[in-house]
Amino acid sequence: MTKNKTIIGLATAAAVFSVAVPALAEDVKLGILADLTGPIESLAPPIVAGAQLAFDHVNDQGGILDGGQIVSVTGDSACDPSVAGPAADKLVNTDQVTAIMGAFCTGATIGAATAAGIPGNVVMISPSASAPAVTTVEDNDLLFRTTPSDAFQGVKLADLLSQKGITDVALTYVNNDYGKGLADVFAERFAENGGTVTANVAHEDGKADYRAELGQLAAAGSQNLVVLAYISGSGLTILQQANESGNFTTYIGGDGMIGDAISGANIDNFIATRAGAYEGASADAYVSLATDAGNDPAATYAPQAYDAGFLLALAVEKNGSTDREGLSAALREVASAPGEKILPGEWEKAKELIAAGTDIDYEGAGGPLDFDEAGDVDGIIVEVDYKDGAFTEVGPVQ
Repeated sequence: MTKNKTIIGLATAAAVFSVAVPALAEDVKLGILADLTGPIESLAPPIVAGAQLAFDHVNDQGGILDGGQIVSVTGDSACDPSVAGPAADKLVNTDQVTAIMGAFCTGATIGAATAAGIPGNVVMISPSASAPAVTTVEDNDLLFRTTPSDAFQGVKLADLLSQKGITDVALTYVNNDYGKGLADVFAERFAENGGTVTANVAHEDGKADYRAELGQLAAAGSQNLVVLAYISGSGLTILQQANESGNFTTYIGGDGMIGDAISGANIDNFIATRAGAYEGASADAYVSLATDAGNDPAATYAPQAYDAGFLLALAVEKNGSTDREGLSAALREVASAPGEKILPGEWEKAKELIAAGTDIDYEGAGGPLDFDEAGDVDGIIVEVDYKDGAFTEVGPVQ
């Protein structure tokens, strides 16, 4: 009898104790897989800062999952699939992140997803992996991006040159998924517009000398050189050596060629395209928030990184736990209509609506983010010119 009473008493005490002690808030680990080294290292810091700003807004407005904090864990994918795979594996299996913002380069993104993200059932959102190859990855609905595909950018770059009256170009591209994918789309569209690609030459990244390739390009006759590569990699060397040769007068590039490193090329006639910021209330909200934080709101892919980070947080809140299971479906719900609009920075409002069971629709710094079946989004491509030592955004390409 005494034994039974003791057991009942302990059970009662345990029940009272469990009620009296509040549940501890659960932090959420989110990975940032960034190309901190390698050919786009000069572009990486503002992109990382964009995602971190989104996490800061969450943490400063009451946190996530009943008061927990987002803890970001950063890995370096080096714009290299062989580096990205192990880096992603660490985030997925050692750090046990719930989801990943990144990677930035296409090859690194695909390498990370196939090596660790997809096997680990981890949602990944890249803010900048733009090659068409991302669309066709067998990803179990785990790989998304907040920037438009180069199937769109390549068309717009060709259209821009046609609008400027440029009828012939010599084209060189870095021989990887990004370079080849963008070059193929550009060349096809440029020809459709009546233009002539006088020479189309692939090149390998990381070489010290591209004079042989440049000689082949110059011999074809065009003085307009299109370089689809990375400015901190082969792109800078090619521009430097092309300028030294005196064979070209106009230089053209895609998003990978936009970065401060271009100052080392000593050129002042450069035209490029990149994903642009959406014009609307959501874009205005982001510009204000980024400016207040001391970030450059116009930095390449920083708005898309903010959107990727904020969307991951919204999806975790919608999913109700740090579990990876169900996060993909939750992501699609918070990113798409119908639902009450949520703008950048409106974390507290979003939390209240999710808690009330109300549908939300996040409209980001880069515009609406209604993912299609492949995890792709529409977007805006803008012209960016380099003059007087600085990049200036001219406006959307029509």
